[in-house]
Amino acid sequence: MKKIWNGWLKESIFVYCVVYTVATVANSVLYLVSGVLSDPNGNWHEIDRAWIVLIGVAAYELAAKLPMKNTALKMLGAYLPTMALALLYVYTTSFREPLAPSAYRDIFVNYTGLFLILSVITAVAGRKRKWS
Repeated sequence: MKKIWNGWLKESIFVYCVVYTVATVANSVLYLVSGVLSDPNGNWHEIDRAWIVLIGVAAYELAAKLPMKNTALKMLGAYLPTMALALLYVYTTSFREPLAPSAYRDIFVNYTGLFLILSVITAVAGRKRKWS
């Protein structure tokens, strides 16, 4: 278990916590700036965010650990299945409550944006390590 913890689990949990915290604080700040004093979606919104961030961290781990030399193919190999999983998650939430008309577009834009940001950070960090 210690090998797993020191291998990928500790890093994954750290990334998950950081991304979830930043997403939650940013969402809260945006609500407050626009005059909304409480989250209109309540606890389900937090649970949904937690699942989507978990899917995103899985994508990060896939991208980091896939045994491929071509970086673009590695990123695509991580992005496609996890994007499909995120869209499936949004679809399953429609059984709980009606979806906003822009729900699929929103998850596509937000998930893709976060994936691209993390991909660039990972690529830059990898290149810095090679130059050092």
